[in-house]
Amino acid sequence: MTNRKIVQLLHVQSDNRVFVDMADDEDNPCLSCGACCQHFRVSMYMGEMASSPGGTVPDELVRAVNPVIVCMKGTETGNGRCIALRGVVGKPGIKCGIYHLRPTPCREYRVWLEDGTPNPDCQRLRKDNGLMPLKHRSAVPGVTEW
Repeated sequence: MTNRKIVQLLHVQSDNRVFVDMADDEDNPCLSCGACCQHFRVSMYMGEMASSPGGTVPDELVRAVNPVIVCMKGTETGNGRCIALRGVVGKPGIKCGIYHLRPTPCREYRVWLEDGTPNPDCQRLRKDNGLMPLKHRSAVPGVTEW
């Protein structure tokens, strides 16, 4: 086993979706980036709203896209800042204001792929925001955390 610090923890769901939790410390590159939160439209099934059984996303933070799909306010057309984003993109301390309540698209977004390669979308957005590219992390075979 390794003594490297865990930065990205993967949780395989019963339906085989993989949710990601990132460490809340200086090794988490997201806490000085936030570029994805001001680029992608964050769409989800309306059942993820807090007013739905089992939903978590605060209703006041979403806008209807159609009768069954909602998205995070600010991200409606893409290239817009998510209403839940706190801080300045590209600066230390940026974070999600509803991290533990965040929707599925945010839970599924990985900074590193299973082989430890940085997510190409993440790399592109970091570059577009003047941030240094992420380095490859050595994946540990059979372990879904690093």
